Amino acid sequence: MVLKKSPLHEVHVELKASFEEFAGWYMPITYTSGIREHLAVREKAGVFDVSHMGRIKISGGDDALVFLQKLVPKELSKIGPGSMSGPTAFLNENAGFKDDVMLYNSGSEWYIVCNAVNREKILDWLNKWKTEWGANVGIEDITFDIVMMALQGPSSSELMEKIGLSKALELKMMQFHRNLESSYGKVFLVSRSGWTGEDGFEIWASPEVGAKIFKALVEYGATPAGLAARDTLRLEMGFVLYGHDIDENTTPVEARYWVWTPGKTGYIGYEALREVLRKGVDRIRVGVKMKKKVKAIPRGGDLVTVEGEVIGKISSGNYSPTMKRGIGMAYVDSKHALIGLEIEANIRGRGYPGKLVDFPILKK
Repeated sequence: MVLKKSPLHEVHVELKASFEEFAGWYMPITYTSGIREHLAVREKAGVFDVSHMGRIKISGGDDALVFLQKLVPKELSKIGPGSMSGPTAFLNENAGFKDDVMLYNSGSEWYIVCNAVNREKILDWLNKWKTEWGANVGIEDITFDIVMMALQGPSSSELMEKIGLSKALELKMMQFHRNLESSYGKVFLVSRSGWTGEDGFEIWASPEVGAKIFKALVEYGATPAGLAARDTLRLEMGFVLYGHDIDENTTPVEARYWVWTPGKTGYIGYEALREVLRKGVDRIRVGVKMKKKVKAIPRGGDLVTVEGEVIGKISSGNYSPTMKRGIGMAYVDSKHALIGLEIEANIRGRGYPGKLVDFPILKK
């Protein structure tokens, strides 16, 4: 398989990034160390290249809204132009996750950001229902036309001013502006959003403008950060990763992922989700925090036990640079989903003490 490269690839090479395959892309994993990059985001600011994420444009005005309303469980009619949906999802007919996504309402059209691993699947899903319903909408994959960067951390606003994007500072969380002029050229879109739990901005731009902005942010003091830090940052906040913490066999109820609007009806997966809510679930996603003295790190697939009885399994786990201990998330039997419950994580055949915690795991 030929791996796709970000349009910013040469910038990352100049910055001496270490690369690995991720979701079919050859992406920077670290530049110096994942821990250093993680702490930079928590304490000052880091900048990520997230161009591997899928970006899809749905055009058609009111028809686009009607089309998307039938595909996602979150009510979109109250999301005005310049606002984002917050996390929502495309569900299958059994209420499992096709993907978790973010929707942007720009007025006459909508933008979808989906996970890199699911881009082609979501494009097929959209086109399937466009054909089946005879929807008068346009569906365009713009992933390879523009780059997407995430500037995250407490110092993000200062850096946005330095690159000439001070107008973005008026944005509230989950709002965006289109076609702003930066010191390095016009940007396609700037949103106040991210995936780290910190204040921050996501910038969409042409590859040429994006490369200039990325390098300028680094020169002004942002730490270039790779996917290793992105993973530990999201884990501290309890944000899910598709293919690890959610998939087509996982419902939002099990995942405790509030991607739907109570009272909304008629979308794909609605009847199945309603049935899940009525009957309840056998397993629930919770956080896991290891005792501070424990050096072992929980990983996906490790069993969770209470008094020797298996009650669940880790879906994602890693070392928390902020908390200086192992953390994770796990699906446990709903009867054992008790916050504060003392557990053991079976790591490499040995049990290590920890407890079940709520999200976010990092309490700021």
